[in-house]
Amino acid sequence: MSDERPVPLLGEVSLELVQSIEHSVNAGFASTVIGGLDGELQQRLARRSHRIAISGLLIGEDWAEALDKLQQAAASGEEQTFAADITSALDLQQVVVTSFHATEAAGRPERVSYRIELAESPPLPPPAQLEGFGGLDDFGLGDLGFDTDILGDLMDMAGDIAGAIDGALDILDALGALANLDGLSMGDVLSPLEAKVGEASGLGESFASAAGDLSRLFSG
Repeated sequence: MSDERPVPLLGEVSLELVQSIEHSVNAGFASTVIGGLDGELQQRLARRSHRIAISGLLIGEDWAEALDKLQQAAASGEEQTFAADITSALDLQQVVVTSFHATEAAGRPERVSYRIELAESPPLPPPAQLEGFGGLDDFGLGDLGFDTDILGDLMDMAGDIAGAIDGALDILDALGALANLDGLSMGDVLSPLEAKVGEASGLGESFASAAGDLSRLFSG
């Protein structure tokens, strides 16, 4: 049976001479003190990213190329794939290099020791989807058979009523202007008509407001 173990791989770089590799994770619990409770209530908010710390050596003919790739990965901040025995049980899709440190000692040419720290970079969740009735379909309100197109008809009707009332008010203004030209006072004659038109105007505005509220309610 072979004792060879898979070599950790970061992107396209084989980390052959790894001296240590560490995995850590913060489960994301928040502690809350509750009066009368021995201990603290632990509420999990969200798991933090997996963290990987690797220490190793770069030697041999390809040490400079490997060092260059590691430095580029750290400087660019681009996501990298990662595979190692210590993370075989984790769903670790991609990582980013959060820290990189390299040391070259005098008297040891073509030999670089390094320490690199990685953090899990999970994909973003899918965007939220708009649903009918503002998401009320799940509560059985999606099959009421209510024709929301009628709201548009109500809005159009309200607009027609408001337009007719505006026209009536314009006629009253014109009549008042003509009466004033002749020195006549028609205030007493026109007052009842103005009152009724005013009431109709308020009714039309209320009708338009109610139709608008219904439209906003059912359109989410």
